[in-house]
Amino acid sequence: MSFRTPLLILVATFLFRCAEKKTVTQMNDDQLRSYANELAHKYIIADGHVDLPERLKEKNLIPVSEHLDIIESASEGEFDYVRARKGGLDAPFMSIFIPSSYQKKADSGKSLADSLIDMVIAIGDQLPDKFSPAMTPAEVEANFKLGKISLPMGMENGAPIGNDLANVKYFYDRGIRYITLTHNDDNQICDASRNTVHTWNGLSPFGKEVVAEMNRLGIMVDISHVDDSTFYQVMKLSKSPCIASHSSCRYFAPTIKRDMTDDMIRKLGENGGVMLINFYSAFLDSAVASQSQRNDEKLAYLLAEKGLHESDPLAKPIIDQFDKENPLGKTDIEMVANHIDHVVEIAGIDHVGFGSDFDGVDGQLPTGLEDPSKYPDLIFILLKRGYTEDDIAKICYKNLWRVWNKVEQLAKEG
Repeated sequence: MSFRTPLLILVATFLFRCAEKKTVTQMNDDQLRSYANELAHKYIIADGHVDLPERLKEKNLIPVSEHLDIIESASEGEFDYVRARKGGLDAPFMSIFIPSSYQKKADSGKSLADSLIDMVIAIGDQLPDKFSPAMTPAEVEANFKLGKISLPMGMENGAPIGNDLANVKYFYDRGIRYITLTHNDDNQICDASRNTVHTWNGLSPFGKEVVAEMNRLGIMVDISHVDDSTFYQVMKLSKSPCIASHSSCRYFAPTIKRDMTDDMIRKLGENGGVMLINFYSAFLDSAVASQSQRNDEKLAYLLAEKGLHESDPLAKPIIDQFDKENPLGKTDIEMVANHIDHVVEIAGIDHVGFGSDFDGVDGQLPTGLEDPSKYPDLIFILLKRGYTEDDIAKICYKNLWRVWNKVEQLAKEG
């Protein structure tokens, strides 16, 4: 091969990229919106966290004959087949959510986790032309080619593992491909960001074993919801890249400990991981965050008067009524793009994606990004900000795929 050949290839690649950028910059808004919609359906869109199972559980919708809310445009919540297809959402990770209150139960929520997993499997079994379970990136890609929406699963809260390390493999065998180590309260694994008790000052001794076992099996370690000490300990301990399945940047909402600091974002990037941006308005915008914290204080006082904690089942109707009477403000879709920009600036384009929390934030979503049908609108904004088609593909799914595949590869290599 002539020494000129590689140079010619590089020049051609450079000219192609310049031509692509020039074409995008010359588009008017209507043309750019059409292009954004095209990209939303050309590439897989993966979402790291959708709380559909919890929404269906609350309505006791187990028989698929009653699952019309996920086939047609749902009257409640955000996720359904119609809106997902319209927006190009192909791989929403179904959240197997275990409330902190279940940590006090004899089985630590294991039976609840099983029932939610059964529900997700039933959706795929009984609506096989529309949905299909997926346990690997390759399975999602195969479903994508068939026009199906994949339903991979992640478990939000490691409480159902109990104190038995064998349960990590049990949930892997059931299809769980990431585990959020805790939720709002400290559990047997680690400390939570919303809890000020600091039971373990990070990971518990058992929690360290859980992280190692997740690495061994090929389950992604999810650091959303953990406190800062837990995060840094996981970064040192995990031999595989980690994910934040639904987190945002603390830079924009400094009082929200649930969000990630710039240093945490940087460390996650150095770990090879990916941060999937949460769309909850209070995690995105400091003004909404301040209002949310005032509401939290009022609600805590109200529940304390009744001798209840927010995780108690009897507290739910009180919380629902309080939320109706004290609605939060909302940020807008541009703020989500701001968070993506911020992660790219700190960690690079290879370490950011989507983790909406659809169906899990009581509708407190940004104006313009109210449900999965709006994904093309977010892509439109990113294109306007100078992101390329390659960048969009990375944000939509390739960054998460890199982590997921790497976690599997390292597990196979032992």
